[in-house]
Amino acid sequence: MVNITEKIKEIEDEMKRTQKNKATEYHLGLLKGKLARLRAQLLEPGPGAGGPGGAGFDVSKSGDARIALVGFPSVGKSTFLSKVTKTKSEVAAYSFTTLTAIPGVLEYGGAEIQVLDLPGIIEGAAEGKGRGRQVISAAKTSDMILMILDATKRAEQRALLEAELEAVGIRLNQDPPNIYLKQKKAGGMKITFQAPPKNLDEKMLYNILRDYRMLNCEVLVRDENATIDQFIDVIMKDHRTYIKCLYVYNKVDAISLEHLNTLAHEPNTAVMSCEMDLGIRDVVDRCWEELRLMRVYTKRKGIDPDFQEALIVRHDSTIEDVCDAIHRTLKDSFKYALVWGASARHVPQRVGLSHIVADEDVVSIVGTKSGLAAK
Repeated sequence: MVNITEKIKEIEDEMKRTQKNKATEYHLGLLKGKLARLRAQLLEPGPGAGGPGGAGFDVSKSGDARIALVGFPSVGKSTFLSKVTKTKSEVAAYSFTTLTAIPGVLEYGGAEIQVLDLPGIIEGAAEGKGRGRQVISAAKTSDMILMILDATKRAEQRALLEAELEAVGIRLNQDPPNIYLKQKKAGGMKITFQAPPKNLDEKMLYNILRDYRMLNCEVLVRDENATIDQFIDVIMKDHRTYIKCLYVYNKVDAISLEHLNTLAHEPNTAVMSCEMDLGIRDVVDRCWEELRLMRVYTKRKGIDPDFQEALIVRHDSTIEDVCDAIHRTLKDSFKYALVWGASARHVPQRVGLSHIVADEDVVSIVGTKSGLAAK
C-alpha cells in the first residue's frame, strides 16, 4: 500500500507541475487514468492484500433506505443522529468522538430509514488516513449522503470533502456519463462520436484505452460536452458510485443573518442548528424529498386499506415492483391490479404489471388462483 501511495503522490505532483494546454492534454489524460486505477487499488484492495477491517463498520443495510452522515470531526453528526433517531451516539466538543459507524433508524411517513453516523473524515482520507477507507466504503453503500458542515468554519471545508469523495469514486449529485463502452474479444477499437465533441478526440480516447489494455472495444460518446474524467469514470464504472448529496450547514445560530442567507441559497443545501433545535425537521423533510421514496397502501377485496401500514417503494416503481415488495412469487399468479390514487386515470383503474404507481396510491392485486388482493 505504501508503494501505491507513493505512486499516487508522484502522479499528483507531476500533474501539478504540468501546464494545461493543447500540447499536454494527452499526457494529462493518461496521468488521470493511471491515478484513477491506483486509487481504486488503494481503497479496494483485492484478495490477499491484507489489512484488518474497521471495527464497527460492518453494518448491515436495513430499512427502506440508507443515509450516511459525512463530515469533518466535531461538526454535529452525532448530535443530529440523536435528534432524529432513538440512537444516542456519543457527543462531545472535541475531535474523533465517534470511532465506529453508529446506525440509527429515522421513521418518516411509514418508512424506516437507516442513518449511519460515520467517523469524521480528515484531509487525506482518500489515501487511507484517519480510517478513511472504512468511512468511504460505508458511504458508498448509501442511498444518500448528508454532508454536515460547520457554518462557523472556513468556506473551503465543502470543497475539501468533495475532493476526498471524488478521489475515491463517489460522484455527488451527478448522473452517469452518457457514454457507451463495451469490451469485445476481437476487432480492435471502434470509437464513435454522436456529435462533434468539445473536450475529447479519438486519439485521446485511444491512448487511454490502450493504457488500460482495452484493445478490443466499442465506444459511443453521446454527450458532446463529455470530459476525459467522465470517460475514465466509464472505464472504472465498477469503482464509481453516483449518490445524491444534501449539504447541511450546522451551527447557524452562531453566524450573521447575511451569512445564513448566503448559505441557505446554495444549491442542494439546508441549514440548521442542532444546539438550538432549529431547522432539523426541514433537513429531514429534504432527505425524504431527495430519496424519492413513495408510500403505497394495499387492500383486499371488500376491505378498506390500512393507512397505518404503508409499503415503501422507489420513485417510478411499477405494479411489478409492488408485487416484489410484497412477496417475490406474487407476480407469478398475477392477473391484474386495481389502483386508486394519483396514478389512476379513473378510480379504480384496472392495470397490468407495467403500470407506474404514485405516492399514496392504493393497490389491490388480483391473482389468477385466489382472486384475492395481496396485503
